[in-house]
Amino acid sequence: MLSIGTLFAIILSVLTVGTILASVVIVDRLHDSEEGWVDSARSRLVMGVPWGSLIVIGLVCGVYLFVQDGISSINDPVTIPHRAYSYFYPLGMLTSSFSHASASHLMGNLAGAMVLAPIAEYAWGHYPDERATDRFSWWPTTPWIRAVVVFPLVVVGLTLVTSLFALGPVIGFSGVVFAFAAFAIVHYPIVSLVGILGVQGALVTTYQALQSPIGVFVAQPSPPSAPSWAGIAIQGHALGFFLGLVLGIGLLRLRNRQPNARWVWLAVLLFAFAQGLWQIYWFGGGNVYYLFRGPGVFLVIVLALVITVAIAGSEKPIVPGRLRSRADPTDRNRSDGPLERSLELARRSGERAPSPTGRLERIETIASGPRSRGRSRLATLGQRQTGTVLVVVVLAILAGMAVPVNLFVLEDATPESDSAVEIEDYTVQYAEDVENEMTTPFAIGPLQDAISLESSGVIVASEERQLWSEAIPAQNLEFSGSDSVDVGGVGWRETVHVERTGWEPVGNDSVYQVELWADGEDPQVAHESNESRADVQLEGQNVTLASTDGTFEFAVESTETGAVETTPIPDGNESTTAGTLTFERESDPDTDSAETIYAVADGTQVAVATKETYE
Repeated sequence: MLSIGTLFAIILSVLTVGTILASVVIVDRLHDSEEGWVDSARSRLVMGVPWGSLIVIGLVCGVYLFVQDGISSINDPVTIPHRAYSYFYPLGMLTSSFSHASASHLMGNLAGAMVLAPIAEYAWGHYPDERATDRFSWWPTTPWIRAVVVFPLVVVGLTLVTSLFALGPVIGFSGVVFAFAAFAIVHYPIVSLVGILGVQGALVTTYQALQSPIGVFVAQPSPPSAPSWAGIAIQGHALGFFLGLVLGIGLLRLRNRQPNARWVWLAVLLFAFAQGLWQIYWFGGGNVYYLFRGPGVFLVIVLALVITVAIAGSEKPIVPGRLRSRADPTDRNRSDGPLERSLELARRSGERAPSPTGRLERIETIASGPRSRGRSRLATLGQRQTGTVLVVVVLAILAGMAVPVNLFVLEDATPESDSAVEIEDYTVQYAEDVENEMTTPFAIGPLQDAISLESSGVIVASEERQLWSEAIPAQNLEFSGSDSVDVGGVGWRETVHVERTGWEPVGNDSVYQVELWADGEDPQVAHESNESRADVQLEGQNVTLASTDGTFEFAVESTETGAVETTPIPDGNESTTAGTLTFERESDPDTDSAETIYAVADGTQVAVATKETYE
């Protein structure tokens, strides 16, 4: 029998969906227009349905569920093998743009695609010119082929381009969503802006409301993390956006259309700000990140103007006439030469002007030289042509900067310790302060020190896949105490578990050990930290805590003789002895996980270490 809470959630969901449908019907009846929404959609789409967009969205969902094995764990798909690490790893390049890191990542991109892909498909149209059937004998103009074959294939092509020229090991459909956005803005700037800034958010909120009508949230601590903008593939988003711009501008030229310049400029500018295209950032040492907010805002404003000129500019030359005549020697020759002066005098006197001979024209052309002719052609470029050239140049720069990174080759994935877990071609190990191999393509010459970064945590590497990834940062493990990482490929996955255990000497850094193991295997110590001395002294003896061969132990050193005695830390509610000190382990009665070890000597009891606790 359904609980009251479940029944209430179902009723609320039905009411929400019903209200949305009723609102659409009522607003459609109130809309005073001869052509309704359905008629408008049917004028450009087969049966008024964006079939290509639905196929693409279905393909994205299929990859998440079956290729990434999201069907087994909807919130924990296999991600490591589906990132675009290198040109020498085809699987990652083919699947990265269709894959996602989590269910929330997937839903965010699907919401954008559901809003923007249909607008882009409508602008392109299943009926290229008109609905006359005599033109449908040629397959590119056949509506059903354009709907279910051509549009999805173009989108698949965009996913490959965004994978090949995105910077770093990216994952996600967002690059293509940005391409949809740019293509839609080029043709329908205001409609696209409303969809991006309003409808997309409404879809996400409605989905969350249907999924969880009433949410209960409890304030909880969280592990140290990078700023939200530092996890965004800003270059990939910009790449997709400019790809969509180039395709959209090309279609405008083909159909000889020109949208309103004001609306285009406003839509591009607001979209760029709302979607964070100004967030240019870079990494510093440790946990430092640099956000170039000022330069980013400046570039967005300049590029919005350039894009507007490329889309809605006139054919008028970008260089004023007076400057063109100064820059072009042939113009000066034509205006000041003897032949031109005699022709002008003859015209003013009413005499018949002698016609210039072809030989004189050829001599003049040869004299002007190829350099002058080149300057002349550049000077006569129209505003729209100049803007288009600049848009293509920006696209080339965005794509070109990724090539050195995507030529990454992992030279050696040999584990540094015998405790590494090896599954098929994967090596999973824990390491600290090792060079981040993904920055190797940048670390050349003067950039060696500026670009080189170090990583700590669970490292996953594969020479076969040209794959290197800091799967679980050390600071996250320090916060949570345990985690797991999934490796695999198409149709399979294996899980590797990691657990940290540690003790914190009073007044000093923690001493900890990290264990790794695959499903069905015994845990193995993968890392032991350095020893650490407690900031206490009892009867002339120092106490140092260390982890040796998987065992935590105390070393008691006499300050007078230098003699050292060791003993393992005691088990729960037991004691051990070293030197003249007795170590007692006690649990906090109010907290099961909190434990303290005390050193006792001659009736004096001093806390020397506490057990690490995790959230």
